[in-house]
Amino acid sequence: MVVLLTTATLPHAREPDRAGLAPCHRDRTRLTYNHMVVLREESEESLNQLFRALADGTRRDILARAIVEAPTVSGLAAHYEMSFAAVQKHVAVLQRAGLVRKRANGREQLVSTDHERLKRATELLDSYEVLWRQRVAQLDDVLREGE
Repeated sequence: MVVLLTTATLPHAREPDRAGLAPCHRDRTRLTYNHMVVLREESEESLNQLFRALADGTRRDILARAIVEAPTVSGLAAHYEMSFAAVQKHVAVLQRAGLVRKRANGREQLVSTDHERLKRATELLDSYEVLWRQRVAQLDDVLREGE
């Protein structure tokens, strides 16, 4: 689960002055509140399926081709030295992981990328990169202290 903190600034009326009148014409002070925003939670199995699909070079290549265009499964099969059935299985793995969608176009099956799912993988990897960079910065601090 990823948690982000956002802030919202809300107007707050000032206290009355000595005469007991609220200073309507004066500037208002502002209070700032933190609100937690929780991004969608994804199951461990769903993430495992996503990264297992991306772990294979052929599937990454199929995904790259589907980002640029919407190829047919038979058109994809022409690019690889494997059977049509093998390419179809790779596409099925990508489809189960939610990375691509197939839609009928006459007798052909067009393959297109699900950009939101691919974006989710990028977000997750970016969050790990932030953690990694923080760790490296901490290590740098420790090494500087030792000098």
